[in-house]
Amino acid sequence: MEHTPQQGRKRSKRRLAAVSGALALTLVAGGGFAVWKFDLLSDNGEPISFGRGHAKEAPVTAVRPGVRMPTGPAASFVRSSRLPDGTEIGKTTLVGAKSGFTGDVWVWVPKEYEDPRYARSAFPVLISLPGGRGYPKNYWMGTGLGLQKAVSDGVAAGTSLPFILVMPVLNPDKKFYYDGSDIPGQPKMGTWMAEDVPDFVKANFRTFTSRDGWAFMGSSSGGFVALKQVMKYPGRFKAVIASGPETAPDSPLWKGHRAEMEANDPERLAESLIRDKGPDVYVAFQIGTKETGREKLERFMRLYGNGPVHTRLQVIEDGEHNGKSYVRGMREGSLEWISEVLLAPTPDPVPEHSRDSAPDV
Repeated sequence: MEHTPQQGRKRSKRRLAAVSGALALTLVAGGGFAVWKFDLLSDNGEPISFGRGHAKEAPVTAVRPGVRMPTGPAASFVRSSRLPDGTEIGKTTLVGAKSGFTGDVWVWVPKEYEDPRYARSAFPVLISLPGGRGYPKNYWMGTGLGLQKAVSDGVAAGTSLPFILVMPVLNPDKKFYYDGSDIPGQPKMGTWMAEDVPDFVKANFRTFTSRDGWAFMGSSSGGFVALKQVMKYPGRFKAVIASGPETAPDSPLWKGHRAEMEANDPERLAESLIRDKGPDVYVAFQIGTKETGREKLERFMRLYGNGPVHTRLQVIEDGEHNGKSYVRGMREGSLEWISEVLLAPTPDPVPEHSRDSAPDV
């Protein structure tokens, strides 16, 4: 459902009125701490949109080759967080048309996405998956781990592309790991991740039509799912940053479904890619020196890191099995590496008359 500006203003006024009353009661009670604790002055939960104003600036006749403008239908987002640079994280609920699964998705776009100079440009997409159960939230949607700031800082330093970060839930519940796969008799989390989530992104954002603008990243269990999606669908996704992942499926729900499990095994999928001689995929593993699993990743690289499967290992000094360590690894090299193999957005050139009219300095 679309929210009009007028509806947003009315809602804001009601919220401000409620906040004012709550604040007055809090101050009378001497409870300044409660204002902070309960986030009474936050505008989180308010309707937001991304890049909607660019639709008039880039009519269909002006669409560049290789750029997919939002196809619709447009999703309704509410603000989950606002960062110090003014960028926002929005949340929506996605009803998976192909998987039949319904789950929450969070999205962050870099400030360049809202710049009118990029109104006709596509942006690379980094589908970002959490570890643990990954339900009912995706922990990358918070700002505490610094993923969004790592991208922004990398853009400013020239070491990262301005990625759209898409952060869906990983599993349908807290009971099991589903390996981001269509396990027989279970919710179709493979279809959700490989089809419904990308379709949602295409419907709402300016994206590249080729796989050169699509990648995954993930940590721990999310790292396995990210790795598996790229290996299984190399025609859709080109690269992955997999941090502290398993390299083989291990959900207990695979019991009795050996053939289906093997069809979702990154090692077997890598063998198939090598045998078929492509297409090329790019895998950046990350591992901390204070966690186990390095030998497993080095084995994967030794056995399958040849031909069309390009691999690298980012070793994070004193890094542990957690998101903060993995973001540090991304800052130290993985973001730059993945940025070099994906397409970058391109701003429109400044018109000649604009340059001629610029004041002398």
